[in-house]
Amino acid sequence: MAKVKVLVDGDIIAYRAAFATQDDLPKDAEEKVENLLDFILEETLDFHTPDQYEVYLTGPNNFRFEIAKSYPYKGNRKAADKPKHLNHVREYLIKKFGAIVSEGEEADDLIAIEATRCGPNTIVASIDKDMLQIPCRHYNFNKKEWKTVNDWSGAKFFYTQILTGDAADNIKGLKGVGPVKAATVLEGITSEEGLWEACVKAYDGDTDRIIENARLLWLRRYEGELWQPPVSVDNTQ
Repeated sequence: MAKVKVLVDGDIIAYRAAFATQDDLPKDAEEKVENLLDFILEETLDFHTPDQYEVYLTGPNNFRFEIAKSYPYKGNRKAADKPKHLNHVREYLIKKFGAIVSEGEEADDLIAIEATRCGPNTIVASIDKDMLQIPCRHYNFNKKEWKTVNDWSGAKFFYTQILTGDAADNIKGLKGVGPVKAATVLEGITSEEGLWEACVKAYDGDTDRIIENARLLWLRRYEGELWQPPVSVDNTQ
């Protein structure tokens, strides 16, 4: 029987540990990291060894900043929002737990690439809803909630995000369209081509904006991937 592999969203762990210990010492932030990671592994694995989990962190030079033309990617965030011990915690995750740091993309992309490579024995441990486009098992360690995502439910979630956007990353969707209205737009559709056509109709044919949003939202399944629509579009690069 193949081993289960847990892919841990280190960005979330680092931020939460640093935020919770802003008035404390760096060693307290380190202890918080260990407690969070131990909890995640105890919930997802009967026993854990170093080859059964990997921690991922986002590094420099995210390609999304270059392709965001309509609105600045993550333009609603400020450097002052970062908690005091964040850099220290990130270094601790790298040195103590061998955290893998992305280059030119996000930790989320590396997690999606590895989940695609490893297949059904993968568990993604995160509280980030964006991960729900990845077909595998998911554990939300904040809600203590399990979900299984398959190819179709992952695609539906992704196209829902194209319609709604993602306020956390400053990706603007259609005005007045939230998850409920998006579900209505996509209701009854049974193919990815149908999901695409529904989005084109909802955006009044503005395929440039759909493709931009999709490329910002899509988590790569292989290195260097740039999302492409399921049908030929004249202005697609």
